[in-house]
Amino acid sequence: MENIDIGKKVEKHRKNKNLSIKELAQLAEITPSMLSQVERGLATPSIQTLKMLAKALDVPTFSFLLEETNSADLVVRSSERKKMVVESLSYELLSPDFTGNLATAIMHVPPHTSSSEKLMEHKGEEVAYMLAGKIKIYLNGDEFILEAGDSVKIPSHMKHKWENEFSENASILFSVTPPSF
Repeated sequence: MENIDIGKKVEKHRKNKNLSIKELAQLAEITPSMLSQVERGLATPSIQTLKMLAKALDVPTFSFLLEETNSADLVVRSSERKKMVVESLSYELLSPDFTGNLATAIMHVPPHTSSSEKLMEHKGEEVAYMLAGKIKIYLNGDEFILEAGDSVKIPSHMKHKWENEFSENASILFSVTPPSF
């Protein structure tokens, strides 16, 4: 929780509402000097004070306690992607990591290989888009050939398998929620 600066968050919300320190202090029933000290990081507000500030600013109390996200950590440069190789398949993670509710990756399937021996299932719902090549996808007992530009949605717990029985590499962009690889 070292990235949390409650005072800066209070100040940001106050300024977004175009309120002076005096006006917000009056609405939150605290002294202007206390509010000034909170905003400057010189005083730590009690939970009760946070609740009163949240009510006056019309924001959830917990919003003051959320860690800041460094926006630079959200950008993934193509040259800095995390790469994984699992047997003959390779993956490039397009998301910064596996935190959160969604992950996106590119799966590369070489010719005459498959994602698994048998149909597999996982908790996450998945949407996949064929970037290049062709691939056979097994969905429960059905088989489909996908070509570049085609897409498929795979519901949570649906048994499936990717198989490249063709002579060219297949590349598949996919997103899964929640992340499971």
